[in-house]
Amino acid sequence: MQGIGNFLGMEVEVEISGRTYFTGILIDIGLDILVLFDGQKFLYIPFLHLHNIKENKIKEIAEKPPEAAPLQFEKESISYRKILTNAKGQFIEIFVTGNRSIHGYITSVLNDYIVFYSPVYKRVLISMQHLKWLTPYFNQLTPYTLNTEELPIVPSTLPLSRSFEDELKKYKDQLLVFDLGDNPDKVGLMKNVSNNILELVLADGQTVYWKLLHLKTVNFP
Repeated sequence: MQGIGNFLGMEVEVEISGRTYFTGILIDIGLDILVLFDGQKFLYIPFLHLHNIKENKIKEIAEKPPEAAPLQFEKESISYRKILTNAKGQFIEIFVTGNRSIHGYITSVLNDYIVFYSPVYKRVLISMQHLKWLTPYFNQLTPYTLNTEELPIVPSTLPLSRSFEDELKKYKDQLLVFDLGDNPDKVGLMKNVSNNILELVLADGQTVYWKLLHLKTVNFP
């Protein structure tokens, strides 16, 4: 990522996975993550999904960024894992799969996945390698303007495995929904997971095998 630092403080255009484009002022660069301000909110984008970055010649952002970016501590060099850890318990929006984002908060950060609570999808496991960007809420807003009784910030008390694969092994013979259920071949009874291959029985009784590499999220209906 040498050279990107030349764009600090400048308005840039960024392309990430899924042919998604953002325009914003480059606020900060970490070991494996960058921070943009798009005139309204801060976007934290892991380098894993960065395709290219270039100066935006036609300036679009008139709003100056706030002096302090959320999810960052003073004089702290940022990293993807630090940002995820700092975000725990704060309301955020994250983008992982399809054309939908998920709103809620992180409850746990493990080796290669996070546990996320969403008022829509409830408890969701999210592979860290598939999280494309996240942005914190401003002005004490809550998702869908729910009150704290409807959206309590309570960390999970369930024991968690360190890896995504080991955590999935706990749900053998349970109905699981992968990648928010957009693909019917990713909704079914999980029979086994081993060596990064997951066996799933679909509604019609057909068995499909998925590489974990291609499963981004899992939630529990």
